[in-house]
Amino acid sequence: MRLTYDRDADAAYLMVVDSIAPGEATHQVELTHDGDVAGQFILDFDTDGKLLGLEVLFASDALHASVIAAAEPK
Repeated sequence: MRLTYDRDADAAYLMVVDSIAPGEATHQVELTHDGDVAGQFILDFDTDGKLLGLEVLFASDALHASVIAAAEPK
């Protein structure tokens, strides 16, 4: 697994596979919540329905500062 963080976009990405080829993520699912959870979460899947990664928008609101600090810069 690998975590990257883009400070300008305030977005983190947790890749759960070694690499994701262009076009490999064919399905996205946005997780919905009742408003008590900070951030916005989008799951990326391949054509077989296997999870490739998780994008966290508004990451500085959703993730602990130590997690962001440990992420690779994007």
